[in-house]
Amino acid sequence: MATVVFKNARVFDGFSAEPLENACVVVEGEHIRAVEPRFTPVAGAEVVDCAGRTLMPGMIDAHVHVYASSCNLSAVARNLPSYNAAFAVRFLRHALDCGFTSVRDAGGADVGLARALRDGLFAGSRLHYGGKMISQTGGHGDFRLPDESPPLCGCCGHMDGLAILADGVPELRRAVREELRRGATHIKIMASGGVASPSDPLERCQFSDEEIEAVVDEATRAGSYVAAHCHPAEAIRRCAALGVKSIEHGTLIDSSTAAFVAERGAYIVPTMAVIFALHDDGARLGLPPASIEKLNKIVERSLDGLQIMKRAGVKMGFGTDLLGPHYVRQCTEFTLRRQVLEPIDILRSVCAINAEVLGKAGSLGCIAPDAAADILIVDGDPLSDIGVLAENGTRLPIIMKAGAFHRRTL
Repeated sequence: MATVVFKNARVFDGFSAEPLENACVVVEGEHIRAVEPRFTPVAGAEVVDCAGRTLMPGMIDAHVHVYASSCNLSAVARNLPSYNAAFAVRFLRHALDCGFTSVRDAGGADVGLARALRDGLFAGSRLHYGGKMISQTGGHGDFRLPDESPPLCGCCGHMDGLAILADGVPELRRAVREELRRGATHIKIMASGGVASPSDPLERCQFSDEEIEAVVDEATRAGSYVAAHCHPAEAIRRCAALGVKSIEHGTLIDSSTAAFVAERGAYIVPTMAVIFALHDDGARLGLPPASIEKLNKIVERSLDGLQIMKRAGVKMGFGTDLLGPHYVRQCTEFTLRRQVLEPIDILRSVCAINAEVLGKAGSLGCIAPDAAADILIVDGDPLSDIGVLAENGTRLPIIMKAGAFHRRTL
């Protein structure tokens, strides 16, 4: 079992505002064995001198869509699976190159892609996938155009490469069980309208209380959890009340709703990168006019939402939600958030808090004994300048995932 010792490191453990100076981190195999205040030689170990650079956990992006090969999700839903899989390989490799050693796919990724990654067929981030998004008919996961006819056979719900449509408690229970059977780490539902879907109003709630409660019940009994797409405050509040653990986007949140979410102990994963990327050039890349109109309703309020959540003490994760060619803008989430948040808030979101969202606290997103050896060495101090993480990995001379060097230029 190979042993690597990082010495003379300024260690950010994933949560603490004060780093451990001139510390030593010992990696044995795929895990961290020890974090020491000073360097002690280890027989047979490879030694890396960090020379005062920052050592931190591999980062986690808790909201991606690795199969979303276009900004037009109606087109993605009709793509051949082989094309979307090829796009996912590029996406996951780029994410790892940027220092995201783990990602959570919030709709689309499946067991085949996870197996290929696990078996070493390509290099990429650890993949936590929820399988297909579950949507009501006409909801945010229904990417059929308004003038498109339903299937001739009504004996089963519509399904495409990204989502499955399920209506009523029995259909939803079956859909949840099927995704869990296929290895999903969580269940993603659409609980409000959204930007990318063609026919659902942004401000409206989706699914009944009974339907959401059934999904939460199925996931909880299986030892999993539910993530819910929500933009309006009403959808956010009801999902938190009904037991949803992870609320995605939360864009139109208000102060009273934020306080309620904090009280319930739910998480919100804001996604600034996708909003501003689509606002910049979504129309040029195929985002339909109806989606552009909906996007304009949230772009002005998105950063305000971060401030509201921060003041209320909401546990905020870190997500990007980028579509198609925008995947290269993953690191813009740092520079967007720093307009209203401190570097330590952003670092906790992308490390320790996201690990909690994934149910991997103490294993991912931290530098601690027995944690996975997902380690970044940073040229610069992200605790004072979060921008060093916003340069697509060019300030990361070392990226280690599961104890293996993905990049080593020191």
